[in-house]
Amino acid sequence: MHVVHFTNGADQFARYGILEGDVIREIEGSPFGEVRRTGASYGACNVTMLTPCAPGKIVAGGANYHGHLREMNLAHPSVPVFFLKAPSAIIGHNDSIEYPPESQRLEYEGELGVIVKRKMRRVEPDEVSACILGYTCVNDVTARDINMWGGNFLHLCHAKSFDTFCPVGPWITTDIDPNKLGVKLTVNGETRQNSNTEDMIFSIAKMISYFSQVMTLNPGDLILTGSPEGTGRLEVGDIVELTIENIGTLSNKVIASRINHGSVLDKRQEKHLEGR
Repeated sequence: MHVVHFTNGADQFARYGILEGDVIREIEGSPFGEVRRTGASYGACNVTMLTPCAPGKIVAGGANYHGHLREMNLAHPSVPVFFLKAPSAIIGHNDSIEYPPESQRLEYEGELGVIVKRKMRRVEPDEVSACILGYTCVNDVTARDINMWGGNFLHLCHAKSFDTFCPVGPWITTDIDPNKLGVKLTVNGETRQNSNTEDMIFSIAKMISYFSQVMTLNPGDLILTGSPEGTGRLEVGDIVELTIENIGTLSNKVIASRINHGSVLDKRQEKHLEGR
């Protein structure tokens, strides 16, 4: 099923529901406990969709697709690689990605996202699926030039945590097998990434189990599982769409950064855009 987070336009109260065709069936509270329907329903075209999750932390797995490592000429890691991405970077389906003036090379990274349902601490791989609420589409937007400052990849958190750099959505899909899902990303309708989660080096279960050995994972936390081959550049005006099999399509447009007029960064932004 598809779990959506939305407001109905009348009282602007955020609520969760189950999407069934063109109808949303409201549920009590949140989907992190037992799901009970309230009996209320809404037309999907009459509501405002919100980001499907509000994680306390985003744990971003990386270097996890054979194809991506081949194109980057990188060695396979012996254990799952990860970093933390700021939760304030999250935006939803159809929200805008802002191109920050500090960067001159913005890139997309289409990924399968995992939402934690219950607290996880030192969980074994065969116990992981029982602790997962579901899956979603995530674009791990990256300021690649900042990522590469100093000729290395050490500035990961800086390069990936700008506001709007974590589009998520359009909903959370439960009860699917994450180990063989098609992952396709397009920019302005042109296919840039086209892979499958079966190309992952570490399975979802092994990756999340490993993370839980390091830190406690809490309900609502978002796990990114790495990007397949084909990562590349974004420009202002681009529409980037990520489609994951059995989940749906996440769509976002790239815009120039919304910075207070007259600021020093405004002038930097203008210079930056003129030179591109």
